[in-house]
Parts: sequence; structure tokens; C-alpha cells
Amino acid sequence: MACTVKVWKALAGCQRQLLHAGAAAPLPHRILPARTFAAVKAKKKSAKEEPEKPAKKERRVVDDKDRHKPFGKTAWAPVDDVYINRYYPRTVHGAADAIDKLKLFQRLDFTPQDQPVYVDLRLDMKLEKKKKVDPFVSTVQLPHPFKTEANRVLVFTEDELQAEAARQDGAAAAGGAELIQPILDDELSADFYLAVPDIVSKLVPLKNKLRKKFPKSKRGSVGNDIPRMLALFKHGHEFMVEDECYVRTQIATLDMSAQQIYANLQAVLLDVVSHRPAHMGPFIERAIICSQTSEAVWFHGPDVLPQEPEEGEAPRP
Repeated sequence: MACTVKVWKALAGCQRQLLHAGAAAPLPHRILPARTFAAVKAKKKSAKEEPEKPAKKERRVVDDKDRHKPFGKTAWAPVDDVYINRYYPRTVHGAADAIDKLKLFQRLDFTPQDQPVYVDLRLDMKLEKKKKVDPFVSTVQLPHPFKTEANRVLVFTEDELQAEAARQDGAAAAGGAELIQPILDDELSADFYLAVPDIVSKLVPLKNKLRKKFPKSKRGSVGNDIPRMLALFKHGHEFMVEDECYVRTQIATLDMSAQQIYANLQAVLLDVVSHRPAHMGPFIERAIICSQTSEAVWFHGPDVLPQEPEEGEAPRP
């Protein structure tokens, strides 16, 4: 018993000495196995490599010409008076029938007769070799204007005789560089700004102020024939391409006769199709006409345009 106590005391003393000395007990050496194969080299990601984009599914086009019913529809035309629209193909009316429907909607709904009539066109802006038609702004002379007041037109010219003739023809103001500061100070404004080619370089300070109204040859607001430009812009109707391929503009009021609305519609469509070569195919993909309170009525746009004669035939109106 005495020997055992002495042994424990000796061990405790050794432990205290080790702790005071700060020495730690050595760990046993681990024997690592020898590797007989090479490590896999990590693949470095290149900054230029982009993740593969999923392929876009092409829209399936089904030819319904010889089918007993349209693809995905119930029938060509509904039999009942009440039906669900999505089960039948959309009805596309003639332009004259569409205008008659707008007048019918007005009588049934007891809405104002002088409400505006709008047209909504979707254009095919594609050209050859992946090119596109540039979005354009155009001014057309409607056969039956619906505005009660003429547009204010300002003419830039340094020729005093041209300026005096422009004032007599109805220009709101005419003059040279002296008109720049009043425009910048909001003392003078107009709906359209016309200019002769010689003065365009002096109008650069007005670019940020006028923006889309700044005189440009593409819009027909720069030229030497001031009387002709005044006649066009004073009573003309301006429209533009929005969202890359859409034309949305007013063409008439509903209290005008159906023949007058049709004539204005034809004038707008003729001006629109003039911005792309005819050999590229139909320019108007979809055409809608509506009034301020009516539903949209789809109509066949090419029927409004003059028919191109076939070989050996005389042109038809």
C-alpha cells in the first residue's frame, strides 16, 4: 500500500512539472498511405465563357387551308348566338363593315357621337439581310380634317421676302436666328417648326429644346418650298411608329360620315406603306379600328389599299 501511494505521488509530481514547463505530450506519428495515382486537375473557368442559352422554340405554324376546322379551335364559325370567343377563330371584317360596327356600337351604348376614332397597326419592319425599317415620323394631309383649329407653324429663314410670304400664308412666326432666344425663354412656341437648308446649322442651340420637333429633312420640315410645307403642316396630321412596330393614331371622329372616315383611313394606310418597298410583301400585319368607348374591331388592312394589277391588267382603284 505504501509503495502504491509513492508511485501515485511521483506521477503527480511529474505531471505538475510538465504543466509548469508548458510542454505538451508528443502525439504519435500517423503513417499515411502512399498514393499511386495523380490528383485530378481542377478546371479553371474562363471569364469569356458564357453559359449556354436555352434554344428558343420556334412557333409552330399550321396551315388550316384544307382542314375541316382550325387547329386548336372548335369550328370555323359558331352556330349559337352565345359562344366563347377563344374556341373560334377571330373575325376579321372589311374596313367598311368595321366602320359601320363602330356607328352601331355608338347607337346601342348611347355614347357621344363626336368621340374620336383610332386605328392601331402592327407593321412588319423586316428588310433584307437582317435589316429593319427605321421607326419613322410622318405627316399626312387628311381628305377630311377632324381638327377645328389649324396647327401653329413657325418658319426659320433669313430671307425677308420668304418670311413675309410665310406670314401671309398663315405662319405663326417667321424669321432668322433672332427667334432662337425667345423660343429658349418659352416666349414663342409652335406645333411644327420649318426651316430652309441654309439656316439649319444655326439652329443647333434649339435641339435639346425642340427635340422631336426640330426641323429635319426626313420629316419633310426642311426645304426651299415653304408654301408647300406650310400647306402640309398647317392642316396635316402627324403620326409615328411606337414600340418599334406599332402605329396608334386618331383618324377621324365618329360623327363624320362612313365615307369620310374610310377616306381618312385610306390616306393614313397609304402613307404608312410608302415607307417600305412594295416587293418586300405586306407591310401591315394586323389592323384594328375602334372609337373611344367601343370594343376593338379587327379589319383587313390590304383591302383599303389600291390593288396592284397583275401582268396584262389595267390598275384597279
